[in-house]
Amino acid sequence: MAKPTEPKTETMAETENYLAWKAEEPDGETTYHLELNNVTLHFFEEEWTEVMELVASLLK
Repeated sequence: MAKPTEPKTETMAETENYLAWKAEEPDGETTYHLELNNVTLHFFEEEWTEVMELVASLLK
């Protein structure tokens, strides 16, 4: 049986306590991840776009 392909990951931003990264999944989907201390939030691309719109509106 063939081993599943591992996702290709990329760190988008990082601070001492937080990390944002994305993964190109073997099925072609891109997922986004926010690690906030001991909590990790996972988003599909459509959800990530909405979260980024929310954050942009907070920064206005």
